[in-house]
Amino acid sequence: MKKNAEKNDKPQSNEAEEKLLREVEQDLKNDRLVAFWKQYGLYLVIFVVLVLSFAVSFETFKVWHREKNQTWSDTYAYALNLQIQGKYDESLKVLNDIVKNNHDIYVDLAKVQISNVLLEQGKGDEATAALEEIISDKNMNSKMRDVSIIKLASYKLDTAPKEEIVALLSPLATTSNSWTNVAKELLAMLEVREGNLAEARKIYTEILESSDLSESLRVRVQDMLSVLNDVEK
Repeated sequence: MKKNAEKNDKPQSNEAEEKLLREVEQDLKNDRLVAFWKQYGLYLVIFVVLVLSFAVSFETFKVWHREKNQTWSDTYAYALNLQIQGKYDESLKVLNDIVKNNHDIYVDLAKVQISNVLLEQGKGDEATAALEEIISDKNMNSKMRDVSIIKLASYKLDTAPKEEIVALLSPLATTSNSWTNVAKELLAMLEVREGNLAEARKIYTEILESSDLSESLRVRVQDMLSVLNDVEK
């Protein structure tokens, strides 16, 4: 009987010991957690707050930036519409407002468009000054600067000294970008103006050998080569 009682007591004793060990282990875990929290809890809270704040601020900034871009896009479109209607002064006022507020790419677009409006108004000197200011601005978007160089060279092609036009166009003509062939075409036209037909033909031939030549430019170049050949016969 005693042996059976002892056997029945052992499982109960083991269960009690295991329960006690689990409680002690849990207490130790809780104590370590409390100690850890006391040491690092504040930093964790600050970190979480900073992460959440950054996330919220970033999303808020993206929404603001998107709305702001849309606003300036609409403003720029409004200025173009005024120009189309011939309301040049009103268009210039809106474009100058964009420049004054200094917002991203729309500032550069507005500066170039101001020169267009001035040209349409017949204000050649002011338009030229505006284009020269754009070209000299090192912070200007490079594509907008290239457009301005082509526009200014085109405008001055009939009257400016050859050296001035060459100085404007050579950087574009000697690089490889979307305006290279157009710059070469203007240089060829300059040589025609100067009576250097052989040099003009050479430049036109270089353009035709380009791998990324647009069809419209190809037709113009072929027409000019045909004219040059007729002149020299």
